[in-house]
Amino acid sequence: MMKDSSTATKILSQKDAGVFRKHGWQAADLHVHTLFSPDVIPAASLKPSRLYRRARENGMDYVTFTDHDTMAAYNCLSPRIKGLVRGVEIKIKDIETVGHTIHVNVFELDSLQFQKLEEIAALGDLHGFLDLLKAEKLPFVYNHPLWFEHGEKPNLSVIPDLIKLFPVIEYNMHRIRRKNEITMELARKLGKGLIASTDTHSGMIGKAYTLSRGKDFREFYNNICQGNSYIVVRDLTKQDLMQEMDIWLDLLSSQDMISIRKRIATGMGNLDRLIAILTSKSLKDFPRLYRGALAAAHKIANSGLPAALYIRKEISGIYEMEQILCMH
Repeated sequence: MMKDSSTATKILSQKDAGVFRKHGWQAADLHVHTLFSPDVIPAASLKPSRLYRRARENGMDYVTFTDHDTMAAYNCLSPRIKGLVRGVEIKIKDIETVGHTIHVNVFELDSLQFQKLEEIAALGDLHGFLDLLKAEKLPFVYNHPLWFEHGEKPNLSVIPDLIKLFPVIEYNMHRIRRKNEITMELARKLGKGLIASTDTHSGMIGKAYTLSRGKDFREFYNNICQGNSYIVVRDLTKQDLMQEMDIWLDLLSSQDMISIRKRIATGMGNLDRLIAILTSKSLKDFPRLYRGALAAAHKIANSGLPAALYIRKEISGIYEMEQILCMH
């Protein structure tokens, strides 16, 4: 059923959100990655326990970790800690229905439900995946509808029909403003709930979040579905991206680094190549050379060129999106 535009999710400033919270509204950043995600630098500061504390310090009433296709974070945490919500981000590529990979956040699931969902996702059966979510009555969100896996050609024309299959979609801090505006307009037109989240891979939890009300997470989520919620947003800019690249490089050089056993893939080709060089064992064996490489990496990041190229790529597809999605 389509919601009236008066019930559409509204954007609040941080200051106004503070007033709402004093009146009993609750906050949650519903898209957060820990060091268990393959595209996150394995620094101790990105352990689930530390991120949980940071989220609570930043005013999040509900805390969830949505790592890529793993729920390992919850093996490190007591299920009884206040406000913790089990979650995961699952990717699925249904060639017949969609044509490109989409990411879905699922909440309040147990290990068996996670296993079943992963099995269906591996088959590329989106309808079977959604049928199980509904049968198990699990809260779920269509993440960043206008983000696509590197190297895939998106099927833009199917996105409105895709959104119709989901109760809630996401306004994502790591997307440029125009993409988020299109997402928000699609949510309004199609009567869908909308969350704002950071999708942080570097510990910046709570810089964007959703305000809703509920005696528990299920009621909090149901109010989002009904449009009885607000969002505090942030959009990707060149400066933000330069800052995040500096954070990633600082994490790589910090003393709390855990031994790297994985290839880190951030989705930014230039940064990934820098990280691959800086994390190579052969380079670590030569401290002076390593320090020189790290300084060079910081210089490249601070030049703004990698960030500018990424933003340019984000902007390049906007006109086509507006034409196909009838947003002009």
